[in-house]
Amino acid sequence: MSLTDTISKTLVPIHREGWPFIAIAGVATLVLGWFFDPLFWIGLILTGWVCYFFRDPARVTPLDDALVVSPADGTVCQIGMARPPVELELGDAPMMRVCIFMNVFNCHVNRAPIGGRVTRIAYRAGKFVNAESDKASEENERNGLVIENGDTRIGVVQIAGLVARRIVCFVNEGENIGAGERFGLIRFGSRLDVYLPEGASVKVAIGQTMVAGESVVADLSGAGRDSVLTRVS
Repeated sequence: MSLTDTISKTLVPIHREGWPFIAIAGVATLVLGWFFDPLFWIGLILTGWVCYFFRDPARVTPLDDALVVSPADGTVCQIGMARPPVELELGDAPMMRVCIFMNVFNCHVNRAPIGGRVTRIAYRAGKFVNAESDKASEENERNGLVIENGDTRIGVVQIAGLVARRIVCFVNEGENIGAGERFGLIRFGSRLDVYLPEGASVKVAIGQTMVAGESVVADLSGAGRDSVLTRVS
């Protein structure tokens, strides 16, 4: 393997959403460094952090269709029954909810928890309170998706945080998406909520560290498995 191949395989790719911010940080670094040398080094460190924030590493998703994988890197901050957002049209009955908090050092590219068809996307404006708090699910700006496969429907909600000011969604209603595929991104520091169907067995604990597209959140084997989930190609 050549040195070029070694470097390319070692460096983590940067998501396209990050390039404008990296360019701005780089230009600002050069301008500030022109006037005062120490500011150049400070700016260089900040530019490096922006590159790190928008990293988009490859992930290996489990091949079991009965598994729900984490939609985000971060830490499980809440687990329990909660009513899904009204705009998702998942009904009024409480569903099992797993909340994953992303701090500013986590990778913020979001991935589909299961494969299926995106049947609903609903954005709702709101506040920017701490994403770890209970009221963040109701009060904060959010964007929700419903992914359907057979009789199984799962809701996944992108929630803005204290310093997050931009929720990005890459998919549209009616599109098919595979488990672990990228569907969105949030800048900078935020939370993802996953709403699971009745009978799903949660496989995580509060405080557990999650890896988007790889860590298993729940097992759907007991959630109406008579309609077997089919893999989306």
